[in-house]
Amino acid sequence: MMSTPRFLQGVYPFEGLGLDKPFLLDPGLRYVVPTGAETQLVYCRIGNSADELIYVVVMRDDEPMRYFPVGAKDTVHVALRVVEDLMSDTRMEVHLAAPGSTRGIVVIDIGMVEV
Repeated sequence: MMSTPRFLQGVYPFEGLGLDKPFLLDPGLRYVVPTGAETQLVYCRIGNSADELIYVVVMRDDEPMRYFPVGAKDTVHVALRVVEDLMSDTRMEVHLAAPGSTRGIVVIDIGMVEV
């Protein structure tokens, strides 16, 4: 079976709107599973430069799928292999929430395998 690695990654500035108001961090952090394929999340790494706790929400078809809290000036690395399969035509987006007026830079690296 052929597989293709896929990544949602980059370095993004942000300004928080409130911990209860996650927002799409960047349009480039969207992924749609191709028709006839399945995708499996493999890992999630996030770095936070801000002085406050933030969290990243992986959304699946407009519903929260996974929450990743990241401490102030901290990082998180979560292995996700065999946790979640994304079926054909599923839309995934990466959202971020931070306390209001919190500013910082977040580093996102989400790895997936498309089969």
